[in-house]
Amino acid sequence: MVIGLAYKIRQFWTTPAPLKIPVMPAPLTQKGVVFRLAREVIYFESLFKSNKWIWIFAVLFHAGLLLVVMRHLRYFTEPVWFWVVLVQPFGIYAGFAMIAGLLGLWARRFLVARVRYISSLSDHLMLAMLVMIGLSGLTMKYLARTDIIAVKAFFLGLLRFDVQPLPTDPFLLLHLGLVATLMIIFPFSKLLHVPGVFFSPSLNQADNAREKRHLAPWAAKLDDERGNP
Repeated sequence: MVIGLAYKIRQFWTTPAPLKIPVMPAPLTQKGVVFRLAREVIYFESLFKSNKWIWIFAVLFHAGLLLVVMRHLRYFTEPVWFWVVLVQPFGIYAGFAMIAGLLGLWARRFLVARVRYISSLSDHLMLAMLVMIGLSGLTMKYLARTDIIAVKAFFLGLLRFDVQPLPTDPFLLLHLGLVATLMIIFPFSKLLHVPGVFFSPSLNQADNAREKRHLAPWAAKLDDERGNP
């Protein structure tokens, strides 16, 4: 996952943007671009303006996922950080919010004709995998409990190069297997919009075409070869 993400981010970073194409209304300064990207990442501003229903499901999923991940940090830290302890009760309910958001986004791919037309099998498989990760996690919490002390010992052992036995409960193995699969395919899937949003020319460019000529590096090199000012 780390190597794949590094490779894709390098690819995004080195891909030239030959045109000035900020989506209007666009900020006039680089500081404005930073604030715009922050609003996009924190509360999905463009989605909020375009479709409130999809925005609700997207916020449920992403906010729920964030809290769930924060809650899971207790398995990798000893002693557990104080703010991770504070997150624990919220992280439980965040699991339900995450699944509700995913089901809403998945239903959209069946119910909205134009979205159904552009949806591929991989889109459905990705959503199914995320839903199964959430459901298997909640199953271990409420129905088929596992030995979480042994699970924590296993992950702390991995971090400290002292491997401990992992419980063989079916839902735990399913949960961890799906998470591992997700981590493997993450850098090469549509889920890569996580870092990709920062490299979107329509969002990371300022509206200053009149004040400053926009040149991709390869275009600037051609200008120099031709002797253009």
